[in-house]
Amino acid sequence: MGAIRDFIEEHYLHFNAAVVKDAAKGYERHLEAGGKMLISLAGAMSTAELGKTLAEMIRQDKVHIISCTGANLEEDVMNLVAHSHYQRVPHYRDLTAEDEQALLDRGLNRVTDTCIPEDEAFRRLEGHMVDIWKKAEAEGRRMFPHEFFYEALNSGVLEQYYEIDPKNSWMVAAAEKNLPIICPGWEDSTLGNIFAAHCLMGDTKPSTTKSGIEYMMWLAEWYTQEADDKGIGFFQIGGGIAGDFPICVVPMLHQDMGRLEVPLWAYFCQISDSTTSYGSYSGAVPNEKITWGKLGIDTPKYIIESDATIVAPLVFSWLLDR
Repeated sequence: MGAIRDFIEEHYLHFNAAVVKDAAKGYERHLEAGGKMLISLAGAMSTAELGKTLAEMIRQDKVHIISCTGANLEEDVMNLVAHSHYQRVPHYRDLTAEDEQALLDRGLNRVTDTCIPEDEAFRRLEGHMVDIWKKAEAEGRRMFPHEFFYEALNSGVLEQYYEIDPKNSWMVAAAEKNLPIICPGWEDSTLGNIFAAHCLMGDTKPSTTKSGIEYMMWLAEWYTQEADDKGIGFFQIGGGIAGDFPICVVPMLHQDMGRLEVPLWAYFCQISDSTTSYGSYSGAVPNEKITWGKLGIDTPKYIIESDATIVAPLVFSWLLDR
């Protein structure tokens, strides 16, 4: 076995550590039985460079569909084209309001300890994305947000800016495989805001980008076709819309469309640092999802209460036998 896998097997024996190993083994069993897996990405996992493990997960067919926030969709590409311009602020807990303003004045937008450079990341992408939006509108094409990114990546227009090895970009790996992606609430992202601004300026129209409702419609058909007797698992990193949106497709299919033959999610794991609470989605224990028709009594269920930037690379490294 790989060194990381050996280490986990030897030392991750109790409490949250044991759940890390149990969840990884459950994921592995699900794949070995012929099942598929959805991974949902909340938070700032792309800025945390999860692509160093997630990209290889995609290449090895250990993930079959991704649901992510607009931030994760774009920030992997931003890291790809502007990595050397990022700045780390290890003492971020000590920053004053004046320190934060100074970062803004320098064009640095902070995500915990990492500052994303506006000119080299946001603006470097903007011109190319606007060209793609305009071209699609002129040709009468409507596309999902992630498909515009795929077009930019597959065209090679961004290669001139690459500052990391593209094998460490999960979006490059996804674009190469045309991996299905769900990106609910894309408008709540930097490029979503930029798109809205260009709509206001008359450069393009809102209808050029397909909506979240259309994402759900597409997911309903994909799930119906792909969820055979082996089932589809759900590996959730964080909470929020990236997780809540896609997991709801099953009760919608059952309760609103009468497709009762469609199976429940076949595996569930969430990495979460939310306080356990029955009043929130992110902090709910998995059994609560039984009452919503998402999981069954016998569905393998795991909650890893920890920081996803620590845990997710470990689980992925286990699955990759590193």
